[in-house]
Amino acid sequence: MTKQMDDVDQVQNAACDYRCPLDFFELTKAPVDVGAVARRVIPRECGATVTLDGYAREWTKGRKTEHLVYEAYEPMALTEMQRLGSEAHKRFEIAHVGIVHRTGHLEIGDTSVVISVSAPHRQAAFEACEWLITQLKKTVPIWKKEVFADGEVWVEGDTTS
Repeated sequence: MTKQMDDVDQVQNAACDYRCPLDFFELTKAPVDVGAVARRVIPRECGATVTLDGYAREWTKGRKTEHLVYEAYEPMALTEMQRLGSEAHKRFEIAHVGIVHRTGHLEIGDTSVVISVSAPHRQAAFEACEWLITQLKKTVPIWKKEVFADGEVWVEGDTTS
């Protein structure tokens, strides 16, 4: 049995206390591998994993976006993402949460955020994933600058995209 499988077995037999050992919350300047993030929250006791891949879109409110720039207040952002993960465990019947947010310069189509939630049943995973992205945009100190051919704008608290 591999070390990873031993860790999964320990998770199955332990109470989470709202922060499970397989939960993770990260900021990165590197491209995000969506599949790799999703696979990190798949223990054997779960029947579903829901993964959100948020990426840079080309058009915003009728304006063509050239690229995005994300900045974060890292210590506070990580603390708040952990708090949201704990809160998601309290609100939904889920097993694990993983959130990875990219910072820096992103081209159109680049992944900016991945949220993966595993649960014994899919409904809880879907609900938790949606709740997490909504709360992340409201409370985590990560700021997005949209750069257009004719200017740029910092976007705050946008929960519609």
